Amino acid sequence: MKPSYLIKPALDERYPEIDYGKGVFLFDKEGKKYLDAASGAVTANIGHGVPEIILAMHEQSKRVSFVYRSQFTSEAAEKLAEKLADALPGDLNWSFFVNSGSEATETALKIAIQYWQEKGIKSKTKILSRWISYHGITLGALSMSGHPGRRARFVPLLEEFPSISPPYCYRCPYQSTAPECGFLCAMELDGAIKRIGSDHIAGFIAEPVIGAAGGAITPPEGYYETIKKICDENNILFIADEVMTGFGRTGPMLASENWNIIPDIVALGKGMGAGYAPIAATVVSDHVMEPILHGSKSIMSGHTLSANPQSCAAALAVLEYLENNDILSDVESKSVYLKNKLDQLKKQFEFIGDVRGKGLLLGLEFVRMPGAKIPFERSMKLTELVVKAGRDQGILLYPAGAGLDGMSGDAVIISPPLTITKREIDELINLLKATFIEVYRILGFPYENGVEK
Repeated sequence: MKPSYLIKPALDERYPEIDYGKGVFLFDKEGKKYLDAASGAVTANIGHGVPEIILAMHEQSKRVSFVYRSQFTSEAAEKLAEKLADALPGDLNWSFFVNSGSEATETALKIAIQYWQEKGIKSKTKILSRWISYHGITLGALSMSGHPGRRARFVPLLEEFPSISPPYCYRCPYQSTAPECGFLCAMELDGAIKRIGSDHIAGFIAEPVIGAAGGAITPPEGYYETIKKICDENNILFIADEVMTGFGRTGPMLASENWNIIPDIVALGKGMGAGYAPIAATVVSDHVMEPILHGSKSIMSGHTLSANPQSCAAALAVLEYLENNDILSDVESKSVYLKNKLDQLKKQFEFIGDVRGKGLLLGLEFVRMPGAKIPFERSMKLTELVVKAGRDQGILLYPAGAGLDGMSGDAVIISPPLTITKREIDELINLLKATFIEVYRILGFPYENGVEK
């Protein structure tokens, strides 16, 4: 076999080579078909091979594919910024375009700190975050991430920003139930602020629905209202990491809108370019921009390919496609249909401990003993086994962390393109069922006639 010099996630694994994509499906060089139930990495929001996006990218490439942002602007970048200002809630009007979600969250960190500096308050330099969270792999973004596995190698280089528990109702650290719990996990933020001092804290960052670190952990009603109130009372900016949830993944443009919360700063990515081009954005509210506009008049951040016209043209076409085809209006009904099907699978396969999520960002957490919620031993590598069995069956699943420490549990994310049809959801469920039957066979668990024995 010809050697490969491409650094892949697992250097000793052989990956299928993809030939092309169409809709919710991918096809490898050997002709095998895969249902992309993960949208890649919760990215391909409108599916693969959409002609309108391909045409827009082709037309832009005939004009110009690169200009440097300190020398020129471009029509594509200007139109995309205007489109975002119209599409996002409140006064989230100012867009800083970057290339990845990690860059977007790190830029949000920098803007939050700069905001307070421009107001003459230079002591506010910390960004608080939650454990069981993931905000990116650059050092600033990783410092904000409460993902022990991804932090481990770099701890000496990182800031200790994770401070509070996530809204993990399935494994509530207080062994309580919302709203009777009084949102104790949210109230931890108030305690952390008191310990550190609000005069040292620039912002608090959170994923509205926790993605890779927690398998679509979704907060109860009232949680984010409590978090935002604490931030406002302590003069701390609320940053929403919507890299995974933005652009309709949970129904509305921003997942924050599900709880009637408007962030001060929002990080976008993934679904923004829908996989057609690398692009992300930090979107800043008018009130955060105001002291900067009247002060230094410059955001201290930037990358060579920021506001790249080729990527901006792709993202603009994606936004127009979502709008022209009214894609977001069907997300909720598809979510209900898919979640009901997953709940039915849960009754058939005892190792599914929890089905959770919002919109078309759903998660399955696996447990060895469902009643006690005891996870599988780490040596079993169950998540990896499920993902591999799925790929063999022709369905792509996204691995996720689980467990109160974010490492001791197993989970996958189900996040198909928003354009998936109900017939294709049925196919997804059939493939998922076949995957679980194969996992049971490998583990030696009994399963007969569609009912666990």
